[in-house]
Amino acid sequence: MPPSLESIVHQGLNLALILRHHHRQDGITFFTGDDSTQQLGYMHRPQGYVIAPHVHLPVPRQVQFTQEVLFIKSGRVRVDFYSPEQQYLRSAVLEAGDVVLLAQGGHGFEMLEAAEIIEVKQGPYAGDRDKLRFSPVSAAELRSADIPSAAAAAATTQGADL
Repeated sequence: MPPSLESIVHQGLNLALILRHHHRQDGITFFTGDDSTQQLGYMHRPQGYVIAPHVHLPVPRQVQFTQEVLFIKSGRVRVDFYSPEQQYLRSAVLEAGDVVLLAQGGHGFEMLEAAEIIEVKQGPYAGDRDKLRFSPVSAAELRSADIPSAAAAAATTQGADL
């Protein structure tokens, strides 16, 4: 796995994939398996490369869990990862240009800086039936010293690159 791709795994369960903004690779690569209900891939094509026009055919699919892909357009965001049983596992800081696929388990976010985020997820939206909210991890429980809360980040980093 390239250093620009980070897999969040808990007890053999793929919870998330983080693709960092500095990832570079020629051609096309998919980071998810063919059986994943949300596919995450990366393309780098030269000028003039043509992708033939096409349509996607109707194929019945069964989706059990909503999966999300977030594109961090600007700012810095801390994402906290939880097991399906809502146990806090770890955190990561996402920066402008980073992409995260949230496949399973729980997740929460804190904006370390003002942020713009583009979200893509499967529909149709099921409202309150789609998610169960629970209490977030406290700042004291964060698993890494370099994963600050927004208040701590503002007081201590003053623009430092974490």
